[in-house]
Amino acid sequence: MPTAPPDDPPTAPVWDDALVALYREQYVALARLAYLFTDDAGRAEEVVQDAFVRAQRAWAGVREPLPYLRAAVVNGCRSLGRRDRVARAHPPAPPDPATQEPDELWDAIARLPERQRAVVVLRYYADLPHGDIAALLDCPPATVRTALRRALARLREEIER
Repeated sequence: MPTAPPDDPPTAPVWDDALVALYREQYVALARLAYLFTDDAGRAEEVVQDAFVRAQRAWAGVREPLPYLRAAVVNGCRSLGRRDRVARAHPPAPPDPATQEPDELWDAIARLPERQRAVVVLRYYADLPHGDIAALLDCPPATVRTALRRALARLREEIER
């Protein structure tokens, strides 16, 4: 039995003016933050756009928009990292090699374990205090301080080599 068409066509979601303003103010900073986690500009932009879409859907319950978005971006990047680990476990045919300019510091940061890398990026790029980093990574502030100290020690060793 055929179904009747809906009375009203679906409408586009309504975007709150405050969220639109926040998008204009914070998009670039959040995209840079995501890039430091993903090392891929396209994926970083997708993570940020997804974070804003999720914020729009939950806007009525969002009390602190910027921390909500920052957490959504960090969690989105972490999800990509998990997917990447699965993809590395089952690799496709190798892609064509890409050329990049060498960036020794970023290479050293990229070799850090995930938590240490996240702490370094959030502390020195996003300029977040230890308490905010701990909240984003869902760990105690002492763990953040320890991870940061160990990450800096590893980076010093890498640079001295």
